[in-house]
Order: sequence, then C-alpha cells, then structure tokens
Amino acid sequence: MATRRTSLRVTKFHGLGNDFIVSSDRSLPGRLPEFARAICDRHTGIGADRFMAVLPSNKKTCDAHTRIFNADGSEAEMSGNGIRCVGAFLSERAPKKKQFAVETAAGIKTLELVARSTEYEWVFRVAMGKPILEPAMIPFTGEPAKAPVVGYALQTERGLLPVTVTSMGNPHCSIFVGDFAAINWNSLGHEIENNPLFPRRTNVEFVKVRSPREIEVRYWERGVGETMSSGTGSAAAVVAAVLSGHTGRKVRVRTLGGIMEIEWPEGSEVILTGPVRKIAEGIFCYG
Repeated sequence: MATRRTSLRVTKFHGLGNDFIVSSDRSLPGRLPEFARAICDRHTGIGADRFMAVLPSNKKTCDAHTRIFNADGSEAEMSGNGIRCVGAFLSERAPKKKQFAVETAAGIKTLELVARSTEYEWVFRVAMGKPILEPAMIPFTGEPAKAPVVGYALQTERGLLPVTVTSMGNPHCSIFVGDFAAINWNSLGHEIENNPLFPRRTNVEFVKVRSPREIEVRYWERGVGETMSSGTGSAAAVVAAVLSGHTGRKVRVRTLGGIMEIEWPEGSEVILTGPVRKIAEGIFCYG
C-alpha cells in the first residue's frame, strides 16, 4: 500500500540566525513531533532549529495559539526568537495590526511591531514575562538550592562550575566565561542539557560580560544543540548577569547572528527587542 503524502504550505524565518519553519496549514498532521523532526532535518527536510505550528486560540484576547517543536521533536514551552517569527507570520496576514497576543505553553505573550524595514524584515518588541526563579518551578532539583539560584556549584566533567539557574517559561542554566575559545562549550552544553538535576533538561548559555551594558553569549539549546542566537537564552543570560551584579537592567546582547536588546525593569517583565527576516515560503511534501 502506498504511503499517503501530504502537501503543506510553510514559511521559513530566522531571528538572528536562529531559524524556524512556521505553518498554519489545516493539513498539519496529527503527529506533530514526528512531523517536526522530518521538516527540521537539514538533509531530507527543509531544515530549521524549530517548527512552529500556528493554530486558532480558544482565548478571545489572543490572535493565535502556537506550539513549538525542537528539531528532535520535543515540545518547547517558549521561544523568544520563534515568537517574533510568529509575529511576522501574523503581520503578513494582518498588515495594519501593530500588536499581537500569542498563546504559548508558557502563557500569553504580547508583541509590538516596532519597524518593518523591508518587505521581508520586521523588528518586534516582546513582553517575555517575569523570570521564574523558584527551583521547583524551573524545575531544578539541586540541593541545597534556594531562589535565586546564583553561583550554584554544578558538578560537571570539568569539575564544579558556578551556574545561575532560571526559567523564561523554559529552563536555563547560565555560565559566565572569560574566553569562549578556552572551553569546549558545545560539549559542556550537551552535558549540562542532560544533567539529571534538570528534570526537563535545560538550555545552556555561556556568557561573556563585555561591560555593564553589554554581554556576548553562545547558546546550547535543549533539543536542538548549538544555535546562532536564542531569545529566551538572551533573556536568561541578562537575568543571570543582573542577579550576579555584572550588568544593569538594560543590556545589549551580542550573538553570532547579530544584536538584540533586553530590558528587565525591577519587579517587571523582561522585554526583548529584535529583528526577524523571512527566508522563503512554499510547499513541503510530507509522508
């Protein structure tokens, strides 16, 4: 019996080199984790760090509900770069709108269109929510660990490393470094992602402080691996830098893909401002 093939309309975007395939096609298959692995494969699929399914929301205040799948098929709660890609996707369909509310597994996120620099480029400001600092809610099971988890001595193959553990709706482990080239951060990121003290695994950021107003970050993302940038990772890195006394609350974040701006007003939400670029759109043949 021949395998039934499905054709779906998709759009590909990137946020500072972190790439996403977005679709609201009604023909989306029921087994989205399997589909995400197929479409994100860089050899036999289109290739991306994540797949974003844009679905109708049951909430009247929301423009859409998005489900986020990593390249390995695991589902993520939130993506700061991905949510901007969804914002661009919605903006193309409602070009007069300047604000969008998107339901995610980490809550409702609001986006404001700051600029449309070209037909294929946008800049969005995103209210990312307040950082989660309670270990049980991150979740992080290290003992003894009390909120905020700053400078926790995490056992690794390199020995004990001081880490700051937070959540931006998804778990993060931030490590301050002086020189990226001096450590095998890819290998260390993979190790820490799967550390049993993180029951849902974790994203890992390696953070170099350049000044009280600027940091540079390398990212190892849960379910994906090394990426050129990360929105929630940048937010978590800034939160870690503020908690550790390294920076102020308004910080420029340098990534391999470019620059984003992060603000964390005291007692308030983290605000991320960054670009999105449309790469391509077309039909994906699945099955």
